[in-house]
Amino acid sequence: MDEVHKYPRWSRELKLIYGQHPKLKIVFTYSSMLEIYNGESDLSRRAITYHLKELSFREYIYFSQGKQLKSFSLEELLENHKNIANEIISDVETPLKYFKEYLTFGAYPYHLQGKDTYLQRLIQTVNLIIETDMNAVENVTYEDSRNIKKLLIAIAQSAPFIPNISKLSGYLKINRTFLLHAIRLLSRADLILEIYKPSKGIGALTKPDKLYLHNTNLIYALDKNNAKIGAIRETFFANQLKGLYEINLPENGDFLIDKKYIFEIGGKGKTTKQIKNIENFFIVCDDMEVGSLNIIPLWLFGFLY
Repeated sequence: MDEVHKYPRWSRELKLIYGQHPKLKIVFTYSSMLEIYNGESDLSRRAITYHLKELSFREYIYFSQGKQLKSFSLEELLENHKNIANEIISDVETPLKYFKEYLTFGAYPYHLQGKDTYLQRLIQTVNLIIETDMNAVENVTYEDSRNIKKLLIAIAQSAPFIPNISKLSGYLKINRTFLLHAIRLLSRADLILEIYKPSKGIGALTKPDKLYLHNTNLIYALDKNNAKIGAIRETFFANQLKGLYEINLPENGDFLIDKKYIFEIGGKGKTTKQIKNIENFFIVCDDMEVGSLNIIPLWLFGFLY
């Protein structure tokens, strides 16, 4: 059963089917915005849920090149990244070439239907999520969906985006409460990433400290002419770790992972000057095939799943 969130009383009927046909295996898909356990009938003791992330860089290589490569945990990557990089390069001679492709059109399997129409298909999917899925799940009106689109474009044009709720609500002409709700909806729809400082509690009225688009393909689809390389690098890193590890904003560096590891993201010329005498601090460099010591190539973080 595909996209059950568009079907009235879906949770009640699934529960009845399960009860009347206990040996029947039922697989159903639904929007990530849907709070499945808050449905009309509780499925929490019956359904096993799986959140399907975008294709990782490793998975993109598999689908585009037919090369089945291993995934690695973050700890394995940090301890043995040089050997892992050399192992992958022995199978894929030019990972950086495929990495550039992935950043533009590798997050979704649309590329199998043609790369020329990929970004157009992605835009159509974004519109479908905002105009149809949000209405089905949250009863979002047409006028509200227009405002949510404006918010998404505003984030795309300024990502990484540090939200000023008062200014943003004035600019978009929407009230603060709806604006915070719209940010949550875009996050639940996997269109943006909310990042918080580690000491900050997360509640319905708490604004995130920084916003990114959910993946780099969305950057090219929504604001291709103004795509900034720094935002692309940080977005890729955050996207590949989000959902697998806890991700926060540190006092120094770009990302704090599991409240233990600090990462600074940059280009090949990024120096290690700022990491001296700081424990568990790593430099993540783009345009580099093999790293050394605490300097790790950015593309390797696409092998976490």
